Amino acid sequence: MASMLRFTLVQAFSLTTVLLLRLSPATASLPAWEVTTWTPSHATFYGEYNGVETMGGACGYGNLWWRGYGLQTAALSDTLLNNGLTCGACFQLRCDLDHGGYSTRWCYKNVAPITVTATNHCPANWARPTNNGGWCNPPRTHFDLPLVMFNRMAQPVAGIIPIEYRRVPCKKSGGIKFYLSGNPWFNLVLVYNVAGAGDVSSMKMRGSQTVWYSMKRNWGQYWECPIKFSNQRLSFQVTLSSGHVRVINNLTPTNWYFGQTYEAATNF
Repeated sequence: MASMLRFTLVQAFSLTTVLLLRLSPATASLPAWEVTTWTPSHATFYGEYNGVETMGGACGYGNLWWRGYGLQTAALSDTLLNNGLTCGACFQLRCDLDHGGYSTRWCYKNVAPITVTATNHCPANWARPTNNGGWCNPPRTHFDLPLVMFNRMAQPVAGIIPIEYRRVPCKKSGGIKFYLSGNPWFNLVLVYNVAGAGDVSSMKMRGSQTVWYSMKRNWGQYWECPIKFSNQRLSFQVTLSSGHVRVINNLTPTNWYFGQTYEAATNF
């Protein structure tokens, strides 16, 4: 009798375990910056229509017109920017007309979603609560847009609107670009105009007379390497958050110099 009871309990435990495994998700939820399905959030705007206030920013791109991003950009809250690692990623945004309630009265109807590249940081405002001015405070996801991009979704009088967002592949014209700065003993490289996932997660660099050296992210999308590469052709290996890799061999001539941008013949 006791052995039969033990057998029954084992069977029950096994059945319960199987049911729980079936009911539990196979993987953990994606981080906020990786979601590819429409997800609720909010958006505001900053600056004027000329977008001067949106230039520069936490990703290091500087003049966004020169870098090819224009005003199709966004400043992301901490929860989305992921300490700068999301710089270069692309998102689609649209007004949340189905769930936004009265707040959507300023949204335009029947307009296509906008696509923006992450180029800046929307800092937290700890002096204000998250539902009244502290729009970029963790754990909120939030997009602070150039006025012209906000106005494609809603009237600016709205101030803040409920939206939905999703991560999308970046589409860029031309190859990956590398802006070289620093000095002979310290290379500081800005990588931009990156298609595909858009956000670079690691880089390597080598000269025509050296092995590959892993680069360290300095800030934004600036990557550093403390090796002297004078009078050597430079090659780069770029890895995106998606795991995709591109190796750009002999990108530069031997007489390359700092302050120049070099464009690869390939992209993602």
